[in-house]
Amino acid sequence: MHIFVTGGAGYIGSICSEELINAGHQVTIFDNLTEGHRLAVDPRAKFIKGELAERDQILPAVREARPDAVMHFAANALVGESMTNPSKYFRNNVASGINLLDAAVEAGVKKFIFSSTCATYGTPEKIPMDERLPQKPINPYGHSKLMFEQILNWYDKIHNLVYVNLRYFNAAGASGKFGEDHRIETHLIPNVLKVALGQKDQCEIYGENYATPDGTCIRDFIHIHDLAAAHMLALDRETSASYNLGSGEGFSVRQVIEIARKVTGAAIPVVVKEPRPGDPPRLVASSHKITSELGWRPKYPRLQPVIESAWAWHQKHPNGYGD
Repeated sequence: MHIFVTGGAGYIGSICSEELINAGHQVTIFDNLTEGHRLAVDPRAKFIKGELAERDQILPAVREARPDAVMHFAANALVGESMTNPSKYFRNNVASGINLLDAAVEAGVKKFIFSSTCATYGTPEKIPMDERLPQKPINPYGHSKLMFEQILNWYDKIHNLVYVNLRYFNAAGASGKFGEDHRIETHLIPNVLKVALGQKDQCEIYGENYATPDGTCIRDFIHIHDLAAAHMLALDRETSASYNLGSGEGFSVRQVIEIARKVTGAAIPVVVKEPRPGDPPRLVASSHKITSELGWRPKYPRLQPVIESAWAWHQKHPNGYGD
């Protein structure tokens, strides 16, 4: 198939593009490089630098590519920033996404894979989290993703655009070539590894009095290769669906740091800070639906191999992509 990938120069998009090409698919990447990196673009892909916000750029790009499917990764994804600048999140994650949808419809695309998030659920009513939970986002980032899911539903009804929403938990790890390099890094594992690399003095723990075994928040980490595998399986869906995507295992912040110490051999000192507003104590996925319907099973359910792959990449690229 020919897949049109937005955000293919970013962390998740770059590795999913790599895996698509390895599986024999043709890939066209569309990215403005504000968050992504040119060196993260697989050289086997066709690359178009462009703005989703500009209809006169995205419409001809999709029309010329005439892809079989679109994978939409391009988005702003900083929860804290969304609380101070909601306009940016609704413009980029919703309005710009509509430009992409219109381009897909005009080009006759019939399949759309959307990079969504567990943030659409807000604070969960039960753990593990399945797709039957009510979606009650507690920040503009999660709300923008939910709005786009709802818009996709209408494009299916009106334009017969089959979509699959993949609601990620915590993507982590790296491939041999590509890894995680955000200009503003908020994710736990790369920040812990920065301490091991000597680039930070200490790792922050935000709150240690949660109702969890060691008092720190528990999260579900999914290896980026398992995430990419789910995207390829989603291409086979003939009807629209939404799936949660996690390993199904929860690890506390302290557990993550302890495994990173084991993997890196570094001391990784920590400092405890005040809890962040709105941080749920536990976020753990139930991936039963995607397992039963698409046959997806994570190859990396344990956290240590995930951190090992990230550490290997960061050791080779201590300054990320360097741009």
